[in-house]
Amino acid sequence: MKDIVFIEELKVLAVIGVYEWEKSIQQELLLDLEMEHDNRVPAQTDDLSKTLDYEAISNFITTFCTERQFELIETLAERLSEEVIQIFSVSALTLTVRKPGAVSAARSVGVKLYRTA
Repeated sequence: MKDIVFIEELKVLAVIGVYEWEKSIQQELLLDLEMEHDNRVPAQTDDLSKTLDYEAISNFITTFCTERQFELIETLAERLSEEVIQIFSVSALTLTVRKPGAVSAARSVGVKLYRTA
């Protein structure tokens, strides 16, 4: 069985979209992230440095999304996954990026991907 550290519905603002009007505004994205991590060591030591620090990862994601501009959420998701895996030594992750309001008849649209190191 895999241990999972997760972040659900992280709200970030990003300049994202293919239309000209989207390139000059920030839009809300919702991100879910599940990261595979062996939690036995941090549980035994009670040591934050042995964990996947979800606050640090959330802050990184927020900064990543606000400081970059993408046309496609697919591109954002792919690049963000690569960075999280590399910077936080994550062995595997599932990332969902939702763009609420992009399709008026849907609560949300987006992408979901699974990547390994």
